[in-house]
Amino acid sequence: MRGGRKNLKRAIEEKHVTLQDGQSIMQVVSLRGSNIIEVEDACGNKSLALFPAKFRKSVWIKLGSFVVVDVTRKEKALESGSKVACLVSQVLFYNQVRELQKTPEWPESFKSAMVDELNETSASQQENELEDSDDDGLPPLEANTNRLRPFELQADEDSESSDTDD
Repeated sequence: MRGGRKNLKRAIEEKHVTLQDGQSIMQVVSLRGSNIIEVEDACGNKSLALFPAKFRKSVWIKLGSFVVVDVTRKEKALESGSKVACLVSQVLFYNQVRELQKTPEWPESFKSAMVDELNETSASQQENELEDSDDDGLPPLEANTNRLRPFELQADEDSESSDTDD
């Protein structure tokens, strides 16, 4: 087994993350497939990053996740014509993000983005609660147009025919 996966679980459980030279925190904007993701830095610049195979089947990311990206070879890659400019070195989880937000290493633009997202989700949850104030909380049922005769009508006709047979 290669050294990448050997200590991966230990690195995930670690709460304190320190950024080294050439590393920065970026937010995942889109998933491109084939271990390529699009990330956005604190300035709003978007670039493509490679999600290494050592994370495969052990770490998953989704839109809006934060990652630590190695950008030391970014300029050289862009000059050579490569579209993939960065390499993901670590995926940040909820506890790690909370710890980093308390440090000066966390970009200010991400702090405001996190507050806006929390406000939007709480507002949408309140709207959903107001809309779902029905008795049972379920949307009204519509008639099934695929059946010619509803089940209730068939049951009524069977009971009438059994009464007339007696």
